Amino acid sequence: MTLLQLEVFVAVVEAGSFTKAGEKLNLSQSGVSHAIAGLEAELGISLLTRSRSGVSLTEAGEAVLVHAREVLNRLEQIRQSAAAAAGLQIGTLRVGSFPSVSAKLLPGLLRLFRDRYPGIELTLFEGSYPEIRAWIQAGAVDAAFFPYPEEGLEIVPLLEDELVVVVPDGHPCSSRSELTVGEIAAEPFIMPKAGCEVLVEAAFVNHGYAPNTRFEVADTATILAMVREGLGITVVPRLTLPDSVPGLHVCPLAPRTCRQIGLAVRSLQSPSPAAAAFLKEAQAWVNRQFRAKPMEK
Repeated sequence: MTLLQLEVFVAVVEAGSFTKAGEKLNLSQSGVSHAIAGLEAELGISLLTRSRSGVSLTEAGEAVLVHAREVLNRLEQIRQSAAAAAGLQIGTLRVGSFPSVSAKLLPGLLRLFRDRYPGIELTLFEGSYPEIRAWIQAGAVDAAFFPYPEEGLEIVPLLEDELVVVVPDGHPCSSRSELTVGEIAAEPFIMPKAGCEVLVEAAFVNHGYAPNTRFEVADTATILAMVREGLGITVVPRLTLPDSVPGLHVCPLAPRTCRQIGLAVRSLQSPSPAAAAFLKEAQAWVNRQFRAKPMEK
């Protein structure tokens, strides 16, 4: 068994095909196939199932993938630690995120990190909460933005993202500076389904109410369009909203309720040098640069 075989195996899984893995690693398709065949022969098991639709893991392959990633992650840590000892900053950093953070927080932070650590290659993985959690636990990402608290994950707090009520202009509540759960409980409600619905539903239940849900929608742009057309009102985290919301009135939900967002890693005790640097820069960036801005009409 060689490190190259493990690297090829992980690349095939992440790329979903032998050809794309070969392009990523600068290997021919036959070279990729040879490495996988050699690894399977060494282990005496089949790791991958090949079909016209692509490549998928066998049950044994899923178990081996966890350990293969761990080996490669440790190797990357050794390289980064050695480079840091020599006064260099090199390596790779895989960051997980969800859409609202990707749009509002990441562009400036990634630019800053790239400028300060040009030798570290950044890769962004964007997905849902369950996908991000699985990536962290499997070692597919080195650090990821994630709501907290979350059992089983080690998270550094970054910021609070308050829940806001969104109603159309002309609505009886469109002049209010804040709205309580009780005041909106009977309104036709559009429930966001991108992961924050748990927090929104809890905000109602904790005060003895249930939302009058008429629609459940994942895409924020669709939700806002439906609110604008008078199909219902909604409650969403402020970060999910664009800077300009014409035709809509946005105000805080009272009492104040927030989504807590942090950076999660597999272990705060032993992050890679690149991950440790990213944690430090992210905390400083949020404290210095990031502030919730009022919505503009």
